[in-house]
Amino acid sequence: MPEPARSREGQLRVDAHDLGFDTIAITRAARTPNKGPALREFLENNFHGEMGWLAERVEQRAHPSSLWPAVKSIIVLGMNYGPSEDPLPALGDKQGAVISVYAQNNDYHDLIKKRLKALARKLISAHEGEVKVFVDTAPVMEKPIAQNAGIGWQGKHTNLVSREFGSWLFLGIIYTTLELEPDEPETDHCGSCSRCLSICPTNAFTRPYQLDARKCISYLTIEHKGPIPAEFRKAIGNRVYGCDDCLAVCPWNKYAVATQQDAFQPRDALKAPRLSALSQLDDAQFRTLFSKSPIKRIGRDRFIRNILIAIGNSQTPSLTADVEKLLTDHSALVRGTAVWALSQLADKATLSDAHDTYAAAEEDGDVLIEWREAISA
Repeated sequence: MPEPARSREGQLRVDAHDLGFDTIAITRAARTPNKGPALREFLENNFHGEMGWLAERVEQRAHPSSLWPAVKSIIVLGMNYGPSEDPLPALGDKQGAVISVYAQNNDYHDLIKKRLKALARKLISAHEGEVKVFVDTAPVMEKPIAQNAGIGWQGKHTNLVSREFGSWLFLGIIYTTLELEPDEPETDHCGSCSRCLSICPTNAFTRPYQLDARKCISYLTIEHKGPIPAEFRKAIGNRVYGCDDCLAVCPWNKYAVATQQDAFQPRDALKAPRLSALSQLDDAQFRTLFSKSPIKRIGRDRFIRNILIAIGNSQTPSLTADVEKLLTDHSALVRGTAVWALSQLADKATLSDAHDTYAAAEEDGDVLIEWREAISA
């Protein structure tokens, strides 16, 4: 006997899993809560820092129909990027660099968007309608939409939590004019747990479910363009791109499984890279090492800034020579951070000699401030 015909929703789920998505859920645009008030409060408090794009197109970001009035249904796709081991022990390797789990291989945006487009084409080829696909590329509030669709819930750390995949899900969104049968929303299962809040090294959470991005290590090492404020440098430790602390301690990770996607497996060169080697990267070497990686977008100078913060926190005087090489770097951002790192590793005599050698020729005001503060400390 022939198999019974699948519903549109049933076929959509089959196609999604065939394309490598680990989870899929559907919601109606009309029942998506308006996040405008919460977003405006966040912006009014300047919690977004330098992320000016969050302040743009606020009304479109607040509700799906404000971005696309024709949208009827929203398909939420998730891809598991769970690590094979707990990322937190690497924080104890003071001469090693810690890179956030999501950035240890290829940029997920590229992979997910291709698969979203393929799924959308399959849907529209079988049914009349229109689609738009998004992976962090438009004013779309992915996490609240995902909760409304039933993928997971937005935890106290403001990230999505899944009962099946813990805190390790990449999200992709498809808006469509088709009226699809929605799934049930997910409810909040954080309960009284506050592990994600208490582990934050910089106390970036103002309260449960609210983050001051200006204090967040992920923001500071990725989005922030200038010198990292002095009050956060020690807390950064050896995290050179992003921070997984609040994700890694979530109790729901006990149900998580390691990703099976080759593109999300950590590259050998990024599993526990040495700070010394990374500090020596020039622009061409940086671009080669981080080809297809999300790290590439912050550029070599900001990355070396982060490496120098980690070196300054390493308690390893043998890295002093690596720091001294960067006191004459072409980038003032790098030179200024090198001054701070040297002040953390070198004795007073070495620091004073370096000041006499390099500060006299320094023309950048911010770097001179770093020298003055280092010498007077």
